[in-house]
Amino acid sequence: MTTALRVPEELSARVPAEQRGQGLDRDAVRLLVSRGTEVSHHGFAELPGLLRAGDLLIVNTSPTLAAAVDGRIGHARVVVHFSTRGDDGRWAVEVRDPDGRGTTRARAGGPAGTEVRLPGDVRLVLEEPLTERSPRLWWGRVSEPGGQVPEPDGPGPEADVLGLLGRHGRPIRYSYTERDQPLSAYQTVFALPAADRAGSAEMPSAARPFTARLVAALVSRGVQFAPVTLHTGVASAEAHEPPYPERFAVPETSARLINAARAGDGRVVAVGTTAVRAVESATGADGVVRAAEGWTDLVVTPERGVRVVDGLLTGLHEPEASHLLMLEAVAGRAAIDRGYEAALRGRYLWHEFGDVHLILPEGAPHTEHCASNCW
Repeated sequence: MTTALRVPEELSARVPAEQRGQGLDRDAVRLLVSRGTEVSHHGFAELPGLLRAGDLLIVNTSPTLAAAVDGRIGHARVVVHFSTRGDDGRWAVEVRDPDGRGTTRARAGGPAGTEVRLPGDVRLVLEEPLTERSPRLWWGRVSEPGGQVPEPDGPGPEADVLGLLGRHGRPIRYSYTERDQPLSAYQTVFALPAADRAGSAEMPSAARPFTARLVAALVSRGVQFAPVTLHTGVASAEAHEPPYPERFAVPETSARLINAARAGDGRVVAVGTTAVRAVESATGADGVVRAAEGWTDLVVTPERGVRVVDGLLTGLHEPEASHLLMLEAVAGRAAIDRGYEAALRGRYLWHEFGDVHLILPEGAPHTEHCASNCW
């Protein structure tokens, strides 16, 4: 990404599209379309006309959690962002300071042993950084009311935290937004409740502009949908680290749909970087997608390439964001630079309530995206 690009603050989408004008719906956002270095400008409602029969959209069905909870460390107020539930019952969390404007600012993580008091006499004890490369997120263990810390393999921690979020949580919000929004504003039309009540700390936002009406129009045109799940963790507005390991699942039916599209002349378009990460984690070196679930630590870069995705529908990312490496893997550096220059000139809006970028292949679908060392 061209380092000279800078996104002015006024291009941050401060409220959802449906709150920016009377009678507007979620699909009332702009759609930038890149085919190689060629760029065109559309409304998102025009998407069915930009796709064709046989194309397939991979969509993330993860629901968004009310993952932000108020707490205290000693007498100091803090906000805890619950990111990812570990297999041992611990949670990866980010502890942040209130900024006095209804949002939060980053603070140093830890140290080990720090106790955060949460509503309902629940205690969170920070144990260790999530990874050595970044002290921002920490593994923490949640205690039951009364201060007793459950055993790591016990059934209590997960249910207690999800119940806590249901009673006292709110959606994670960053300073570029204008005000708190209900959790429904952060759910996509594809979100499905998980049997274990798991979900994403931050909305898989590329799918937000879809409405039931638009999905019906796409189906009528012959576009298919392949659902996958990837529960996104906390990304944070200030840090641009590569994504941490996340839980994902690609069901057998979706694997078959994707393989069938690739066997024909349809284009496989991922809706969001989370969908790319999920499906590429289930794709073998032979380019075949197989049912898979568990944890993925895959980071898609231009050097790694993509094996199955022909195109990508995504939001607009800040120039420092690690997600841009994935976009370059799909379309190439020149295409992404050209698209972002056009987005800035066209005054497109950034972030989760903003406008959308559709990246389509220049030529025939299924052209090889991988470098010679694709793995």
